[in-house]
Amino acid sequence: MSISDAEFRERLMQEDAEFRKLAAEHQACDNQLTELENRHFQSEEEKMKEKNLKKKKLALKDQMYAIMQKYRKQFES
Repeated sequence: MSISDAEFRERLMQEDAEFRKLAAEHQACDNQLTELENRHFQSEEEKMKEKNLKKKKLALKDQMYAIMQKYRKQFES
């Protein structure tokens, strides 16, 4: 029996402190990006911040995915 990705993420949120920390950072980046993207005009500094936030958010997502893959292999064994 295989669990869905959403159920698996929820399980990791409850059981893995590192995953929880990464998810919180990812959400914080997402919130900041939303705020920046909703501005009618962005300064050059804000444009650079947006670019860096997108890179950080992607890196966090990659780290979260790696944790999911590790646990998924253990779960399916």
